[in-house]
Amino acid sequence: MKKIFPALALLGLLSCNNADTKEATTTTTVDTMATSGTASTGTTTEATPAAPVDSATMMKNWQAYMTPGDVHKMMASWNGSWNGTMQMWHMPNTPPETSKVNTVNRMIMGGRYQVNTHTGTMMGMPFEGTGTLAYDNAKKKFISTWIDNMGTGIMLLEGGWDEGTKSMTLTGKCVDPSAGNGKETPVRETFTSIDANTQLMEMYGPAPDGKEFKMMEIKFTRK
Repeated sequence: MKKIFPALALLGLLSCNNADTKEATTTTTVDTMATSGTASTGTTTEATPAAPVDSATMMKNWQAYMTPGDVHKMMASWNGSWNGTMQMWHMPNTPPETSKVNTVNRMIMGGRYQVNTHTGTMMGMPFEGTGTLAYDNAKKKFISTWIDNMGTGIMLLEGGWDEGTKSMTLTGKCVDPSAGNGKETPVRETFTSIDANTQLMEMYGPAPDGKEFKMMEIKFTRK
């Protein structure tokens, strides 16, 4: 591993450490105003620089960051082809629109990330979407991206895993196309691994009154 460690990546880590040190050593001005009404005087204090990280520790930390773990093995167990039944609610307390989707999940880059591709129909039109799922070893959280042919943007969500319920909750923002001004709206997604062959994804967003409601759910069954 040490022989093939990317030199460019190591330089990037060194640059980040240098930037952190520079920021820590910048001076701050403390304003002191005498009660007698005399003019204020400026005094400067310097923060203690962060202790430098030796190269062996840097290497160890980076290896830990890049090595797939148990969570990545769990993600890999979701690989394969799935049938999905999708329901969409355009407004609260209205009948859902139902359609079918086909999903394929696969791990890439040595089991570090999962890519999922979806095909089907939505609102009577052909639909295709692609998502990526990562588990960041340093942040200890999932990071999800999503693109599809119903838009031109990228949705980014982050969140954690609840082992008790076998589910993750991801939050973020996405553009509301109906606003016509690039306005973003908050979204929340839950993903539950019901069993080895059954999954449930639910998406929530704000209703016109600002209250959260379920906009979509997809029930997946392994083929």
